[in-house]
Amino acid sequence: MKTIYVDTSVFGGKFDSEFELWTNLFFEKVFDSDLKLIYSDVAREEMTNAPQKVKDFVQSIPDKNILRTDITEEAILLAEKYLEEKVVGKSSRADCYHIAIATVLKADILISWNFKHIVNIQKIRGYNAVNLMNGYQTIEIRNPREIFDYESKD
Repeated sequence: MKTIYVDTSVFGGKFDSEFELWTNLFFEKVFDSDLKLIYSDVAREEMTNAPQKVKDFVQSIPDKNILRTDITEEAILLAEKYLEEKVVGKSSRADCYHIAIATVLKADILISWNFKHIVNIQKIRGYNAVNLMNGYQTIEIRNPREIFDYESKD
């Protein structure tokens, strides 16, 4: 694994009591590695109204661990296919952009704490069916808890 697309929920998860433990462990593992987190302009836009502590955390991510990217026309078109095929409703367009950007960039995995529209087996199957119908690879979608072996070596 070399690249991990991170949606906005993961950054916010660092400050959410339900997800804080696993999010912090995830980021510790990433920062101790040469993994690149893909951070898109879609996530940047969603972060506009985020609490300042979340914005500050994103800004503190070491350059060696982050790859900033913009959405492309190709990703927009793929995201529209997810909507046309009714994988999710139109109110979930930004979620589709996250999936499409990760797919087009051939990220090794996409992680999210969004269990309604992203980390959901029916939705994952839908996104991947659309990917395959349109000549793209499938995308692995998980939550931060599932990414690494967090067991201590003691």
